[in-house]
Amino acid sequence: DSRQSNNSWKREMSETGAGSGVCISPDAVPSKFLFYGMCILAVPTIFWLVAYLIPQLFVCIRPVPDLKKKYNAKWALVTGGGSGIGKALCFKLASQGLNVVVVSLDDDVLKTTMKELKETYPELSFRSVGCTFSPGVDYMKQIKDATKDIEVPIVFNNAGFIVTGFLDQAPIGKLLANIECNATAAVNITHHFVQVMVSKKLKGCIVFTSSVAGFIPTPFAAMYASTKAFLSQFACSLHIEVQNLGIDVCAIHPSPVASNFYDKVDHKIELMEAAQKSAVPPQQLPNDILRSIGACALRDLGGMAWSTRMGTFFLPYNFFTEMFTAAAPFLPDYKKHNKSRE
Repeated sequence: DSRQSNNSWKREMSETGAGSGVCISPDAVPSKFLFYGMCILAVPTIFWLVAYLIPQLFVCIRPVPDLKKKYNAKWALVTGGGSGIGKALCFKLASQGLNVVVVSLDDDVLKTTMKELKETYPELSFRSVGCTFSPGVDYMKQIKDATKDIEVPIVFNNAGFIVTGFLDQAPIGKLLANIECNATAAVNITHHFVQVMVSKKLKGCIVFTSSVAGFIPTPFAAMYASTKAFLSQFACSLHIEVQNLGIDVCAIHPSPVASNFYDKVDHKIELMEAAQKSAVPPQQLPNDILRSIGACALRDLGGMAWSTRMGTFFLPYNFFTEMFTAAAPFLPDYKKHNKSRE
């Protein structure tokens, strides 16, 4: 029957694509395109996850390096060394046989830390530099004077503080001091010691304590977040410049740490208060920080840092900012601090 043969031929053409061997069935085409489209979209996601997680996992299981042996060093310097992460780093470095220059506010906290270090490691030498990282203060003269007769190839830029609340509610002097302490002082100190290391062909490391706040929009702490973003970018750029000279550079993004960091803030922030509930003691950080040196330029430490990075990487920064902007007026912190503007 010619009609039956003709219908059979049409079905065959529909199924085989006129002998091309490619299925062009109306039912199959959309599902195939959808499958391949999803595969294409998944490739960058999978690549990002692998490129992010493998280095992070490698650093987690990497042995803690002995910085004294690694750099043939005798001295290290830690800013913000009087308390918190800085103090924990001072004790860790001393445990490796390094003498330490402790730079911190000139107060009883620094004196107490110096006493504890000397009592715990009587065979080592410790020098204190009590100063304030504020605009107009020549803190570099104090640091240079304290280190002029020694070589310091290991530097931890850890000093920092946070100014909370809306930008327009904070005194400009305090905001500029925040920039000086968190960012400008780190540049001054790094510039000085990197120059010395390069000129003397010393191997060493420069480490920055940055923050999760540096890679997401952070309202109510705009200056703090901005300075931490700067530190991370600065560390990556410098890492490229000096790594081949044997100088390791990295920035650390810790999750919340139980210290006195939030004790003296002008405005309590509920988001920060909630984050502090998962804070870990500063003594838990030094081993992980040391593992990062020489292995990466940026290191996220702890569950909050990891989850924040992985939960926001796929969001364009402008889109993320606009989403946050739309939600901000409904946040308790925004409502509370906005009352004084009315």
